[in-house]
Amino acid sequence: MELQYKYHPDNLNQSEPTFYKEEDLKAGEMLLNIGPQHPSTHGVLRLEVLTDGEIVKDVIPHLGYLHRCFEKHAESMPYNQTIPFVDRMDYLAAMNSEHVYAMGVERMLGIEDKIPKRVEYIRVLVSELNRLASHFVAIGTYGMDIGAFTPFLWMMRDREHILRLLEWVCGARMLYNYIWIGGLFYDLPVGFEERCIQFSQYLKPKLVELENLLISNKIFIDRTANVGVLPMDLAINYGVSGPMLRGSGLKYDLRKVDGYSIYPELDFEIPVGKGEVGTVGDCWDRTWVRMKECFESLKIIDQCLTQLTGDHKRTRSFDPREIVPKKIRPKAQDFYIRGENPKGELGYFFRADGRADVPFRCKARSCCFVNLSALAVMSKDSMISDLVAIVGSLDLVLGEVDR
Repeated sequence: MELQYKYHPDNLNQSEPTFYKEEDLKAGEMLLNIGPQHPSTHGVLRLEVLTDGEIVKDVIPHLGYLHRCFEKHAESMPYNQTIPFVDRMDYLAAMNSEHVYAMGVERMLGIEDKIPKRVEYIRVLVSELNRLASHFVAIGTYGMDIGAFTPFLWMMRDREHILRLLEWVCGARMLYNYIWIGGLFYDLPVGFEERCIQFSQYLKPKLVELENLLISNKIFIDRTANVGVLPMDLAINYGVSGPMLRGSGLKYDLRKVDGYSIYPELDFEIPVGKGEVGTVGDCWDRTWVRMKECFESLKIIDQCLTQLTGDHKRTRSFDPREIVPKKIRPKAQDFYIRGENPKGELGYFFRADGRADVPFRCKARSCCFVNLSALAVMSKDSMISDLVAIVGSLDLVLGEVDR
């Protein structure tokens, strides 16, 4: 069937565009809308699904229901005043997004090597805590998508500990504005490191319990193994990244590949999908990779805490804002920075004219947007019920998709 765009502004009876002509549908085919107000679409995503009975023949994602206007905000404000808007793209991983943005502007200014080591360890500590919180939402809501309610409650319970820790750091529950260009909003509160150590000890057995309850559960395996398979070559061609790419078997993590911040000094592994219960690159592999990354994030957190209570412990003279420039005005250049967010590669492209403290152009490369582009090829000839499982395995945040 030829793919055609049927929407015309003169057609006042049709409020939303569609790509298929209803009169061209074959016998037994049906156009089904899932979303934009539907729990399993993980936000305001509309899926236009062409079905033949219960079989999915094609899926077209429709975006634009949660437009953040991030790029235009960034092009109208000074670099340092944009960070609160960075938080509002992937609002489940705001620290990670701030880290990449601040690091990019610092490299443009040439002050990256002047960042104190304690600041770098704090940045990685809070980013990995936020990575845990993001994965908890991904795993918990995914279990609920396919009928398992208890893991969601467990995940939200443990995520709450992380949100309280991060709220203690900066005063905000989800949108932090904590990692600043050249430093931090402020140092860690007194006693924070000790509380983090207690949390790490509490969480390790809880993650083992969760893995046994959900990931190794026979019903969960039956619902996710051999479903939504994304082969490695297709994953690379579509540009997907993060747990989706590693779930397809490619050991590719920007914390290792680019070695930014103090990640090269830390010891952690990169889990990849192996097809242990199904096919490499299926829904189970993607969820298993996120689960294993939680253990690796805990290893990174422990190493950061060791440094923050040892060689780089707090001192009276430490000022996390010491090198923050009063006026942020990079020289004229085009610059791209990327980092490993919980959902994949988040990148920022800057064009600076060398005269203003506002970027001439700021473009965000959204990992969720790119990962969503592979949905159609993953869903072809699957069941409608499996489409729900496939969408959940993408771990989408629509604020970042339509930034």
